[in-house]
Amino acid sequence: MPQTIGNPASWGLRGLRTIGGHMVDSSRRVGSDDATEMPQIRTLSRMDMRAAVWAGWRDFQASRSDAIFLVLLYPVIGLVLMAVGLQMAALPLLFPLMAGFALLGPVAAVGLYEISRRRETGENANWLSAFSVVQRPRFGAIFVLGLYLAGLFLLWMMAANAVYVLTLGPGAPTSLSQFAMDVFTTAPGWAMMIIGFGVGFLFALLVLVVSLISFPMLLHRNVGLPVAVATSVAVFRHNPRIVLSWGAMVAALLMLGSIPMLAGLIVVMPLLGHATWHFYRRAVI
Repeated sequence: MPQTIGNPASWGLRGLRTIGGHMVDSSRRVGSDDATEMPQIRTLSRMDMRAAVWAGWRDFQASRSDAIFLVLLYPVIGLVLMAVGLQMAALPLLFPLMAGFALLGPVAAVGLYEISRRRETGENANWLSAFSVVQRPRFGAIFVLGLYLAGLFLLWMMAANAVYVLTLGPGAPTSLSQFAMDVFTTAPGWAMMIIGFGVGFLFALLVLVVSLISFPMLLHRNVGLPVAVATSVAVFRHNPRIVLSWGAMVAALLMLGSIPMLAGLIVVMPLLGHATWHFYRRAVI
């Protein structure tokens, strides 16, 4: 009887039900905004991108040890996921697992946004003060948005599993070398990569559009989740090329940071977190 890979639906269904119920309940509590008007959207340029990255680099240099401490767990979790994915039954989901882990990056960067916000206002800014996000007025909305991203991660894993089953599956690979040969030398393998990259791009684009501005905005302004998400979407609609360029830059840096056994993420993650705060500050008035 052939061994089959684990279906993420079997372990994700309960989580999705819990997430869905919590989002419905929480949206009722965080959806009534104190400020209901959307802020003015600025027209961005590549100069704004460069300025945001340099400002993020300055924040990273000023709070290097604190920022590194905050994201140190990120590559560790990534290595654990890699170890799990190297099991033969889960091998086809190794790359989707690692790539999908980046979908949760905006949640991991919330503490970095808080450090940049505090530096901007002249407040004390260290790794302990970063945890003060739980005291921010809109932390409930931040938490719910984080659940949305977690739900998208589960959906991405289900989609990746479906792509594998329709191409190279449903049986699990017999070995790592055989799986690599099937992926790169067979038509179903190429189909899996092309379809997988296409579906993954759609998930990444959705996370970028929804979360790029919303997380920093919820920390900075007294607005609710609907206004924050609508503003993030509006920034994309007003500046599609710049936002897509920003997303491409983020993806490239995350890829480079992942090459030396994910160790580079210790620098890349803080830089991107701080830079995203400054990108937000340039995007809306």
